[in-house]
Amino acid sequence: MTNKITIGVAGSGTMGTGIAIVAARGGFPTIIFDIDQARAEGAVDQMKAFFAKSVQRGKLTQEQVDKIMGRVSATSDIAAMAPCGLVIEAIFEELEVKGKLFSALNAMCGPDTLFASNTSTLSITEIAAKSGRDDRFVGMHFCLPAQLMKLVEMSPGINTSPESLEAAWKICEAMGQRPVKTQDAPGFILNYFLVPFNNDAIRLVEEGVAEPAEIDKAIKGALGYAMGPMELLDLVGLDTQVLLCEALYGVTNEPRASCPPLLRRMVAARRLGRKTKRGFLNYETAAIFGA
Repeated sequence: MTNKITIGVAGSGTMGTGIAIVAARGGFPTIIFDIDQARAEGAVDQMKAFFAKSVQRGKLTQEQVDKIMGRVSATSDIAAMAPCGLVIEAIFEELEVKGKLFSALNAMCGPDTLFASNTSTLSITEIAAKSGRDDRFVGMHFCLPAQLMKLVEMSPGINTSPESLEAAWKICEAMGQRPVKTQDAPGFILNYFLVPFNNDAIRLVEEGVAEPAEIDKAIKGALGYAMGPMELLDLVGLDTQVLLCEALYGVTNEPRASCPPLLRRMVAARRLGRKTKRGFLNYETAAIFGA
């Protein structure tokens, strides 16, 4: 049953595009929604570029890619999300904005549609309370880059029904992902560690201890990480890291989660990472990771 539902992805940024790749590759009809049609279609173009690389690397055949992309559509009309059995939200980390989106989706989608948020720091219960269906709401936090990383943190809110969590869990597995259950706590597992850790790396740059590339070499070489913190920050987007800091610090008051001044200055200078080709490191393309 799970491979016959339509999955909607609300948000066409780096994370939304990655989730759409996972959903479509897993056999699900996939609708990408963004209030800007050009951005939604841009996500489809990014998906095509990613899968073109997959063909070049021998991971998929062109025939397989054609079938995958045949499942994908892009829209700026929220009414087009009505057929979805699951809608995964992947927009920026602001509670009120997420709440308004889910309220609008609630008016469009059928009563059995499951809602999920990809939030990494905000309370699932608080977002769910604004959705109109808090019993059918679950946290599904995909890891960056979602198209390559298998882990998904699954977090029920206080009012999430066991049936809803189980259904979302099965869909997650059907997409080829590996879910782990967490409680509805700030940062869940990964960002509880990563937001302060990445801020520490920023402060090393801020204090002149080491250059970004050298920090990444040290972390990858000594700790065995596949990606250094500066690379990861550039992939996440420095503007997104600011929002993550504000959200996590706002609920924990953990000093290491507070936003480093250098981070705010870089965002003001539009050095946002891969999407602007310049962050802590420089990039030749703004394409998503793996494209």
